Amino acid sequence: MVLSRKEVQQLLHAIDHTEGLIVRLLYGTGMRISECLRLRIQDVAFDRNEITVRAGKGDRDRRVPFPKTLKHELLDHLEGRRALYEHDREINMHEVELPGALARKYPNAPCEWKWQYVFPAANYSVDPHSGTRRRHHLNSQQVQRAVRKATKELGLTARVTPHTLRHCFATHLLDAGQDIRTVQELLGHSDVKTTMIYTHVLNKGPLGVVSPLDTL
Repeated sequence: MVLSRKEVQQLLHAIDHTEGLIVRLLYGTGMRISECLRLRIQDVAFDRNEITVRAGKGDRDRRVPFPKTLKHELLDHLEGRRALYEHDREINMHEVELPGALARKYPNAPCEWKWQYVFPAANYSVDPHSGTRRRHHLNSQQVQRAVRKATKELGLTARVTPHTLRHCFATHLLDAGQDIRTVQELLGHSDVKTTMIYTHVLNKGPLGVVSPLDTL
């Protein structure tokens, strides 16, 4: 399911607060919801206008464009995030989860600012694996509920989820003439055949090619 640009614009404007920032990032970067919620502070490069997605599908890292229009909104969000981190540090609750290998290699990393989640949960929870009580990242269901509510209020008949915005990202890029190999890389697809499904959505033939006659 892919929304039109107008429908995407309506949807993004209908969701505010942290959930609004997240859905705008999903459409602007093509990230999966899980990838977005796992972002760490150090993964966002404001100077290079890019975001590094760590250990995506297939356990591969990749880079995606950071929308310039979200720069000030994310900076404002990170100001509040920093205040929350300082609060957690005062009560010694600022440790975050890290993959086992990294935690062993960098024992101090779980408590450092750069490793904190960009989108933290509002409360602490107990890690089922280690039994440690700490602040995890935001639950994806919170974003899903916000998208569902906005879809209903807008009267959109399509079944829209956060993942729909990833489909829209790819389709709208291809529709604008972006090379399919570039879109493949941005989405993190290992095989271009997976990316080619979006060319069928565009109704431009099996290869997504526009006839030169239609451009005269």
